[in-house]
Amino acid sequence: MRNFEKMIQIAGVRDLAEAQMLADAGATHLGFPLRLAFHREDLSDSEAAAIIARLNPPVEAVLITYLQEADSVTGLCRRLGVRIVQLHGEIPLAELSRLRQVAPELAIIKSLIVKENSLENLIAEVPRYSPLVDAFITDSWDPSTGACGATGRVHDWSVSRRLANLSPKPLILAGGLRPENVRKAVLQVRPAGVDSHTGVEGPDGRKDEKRVRAFVAEAKAAFGELDSVPDQG
Repeated sequence: MRNFEKMIQIAGVRDLAEAQMLADAGATHLGFPLRLAFHREDLSDSEAAAIIARLNPPVEAVLITYLQEADSVTGLCRRLGVRIVQLHGEIPLAELSRLRQVAPELAIIKSLIVKENSLENLIAEVPRYSPLVDAFITDSWDPSTGACGATGRVHDWSVSRRLANLSPKPLILAGGLRPENVRKAVLQVRPAGVDSHTGVEGPDGRKDEKRVRAFVAEAKAAFGELDSVPDQG
């Protein structure tokens, strides 16, 4: 699934058993957060690589990172064995261009972080980054920590809807998505895919199988509804 259509990503994989459960539950992509700016990493590079090596197609692994240098991104992707990278840091355009040049095999997802009154800045970012990326992901900002993702916070979906309409590349929706709200989010934003991290976890911080299966079912149902409802813009 390199086109990201009807992508259902679950991020924050802890171990192989959890990865296998997520794949069995219907997740299309598994996110592995490493080199983070605001959160503790759950896995070492070697632990993540060992899990990724055991994943079976069509499930894809995605490196989620704040790295901002092309060589660092490329090196980590190759050590992990991933073909998709999700960039959450403020990577300079020059480095993003270099990443595209040195690793043309990589699919690049660039984050668009929704903050208060950020719409105009995000609208400007779309044409700037579009020639260099394969997809965008809108995510939420936590003003108390500065974290850009894995916040459990829902942002203003009208912003994501506007960006989805403007973007020539697929837009994935993240930010506080859970089984209880993913259908409404998909129908409102009409994204190419969705992502959940904390929204499918239990009180122990582990992925809860019932919540994962409910999230996948609700997301798939919503994507099915989109197929039968024309986009009114």
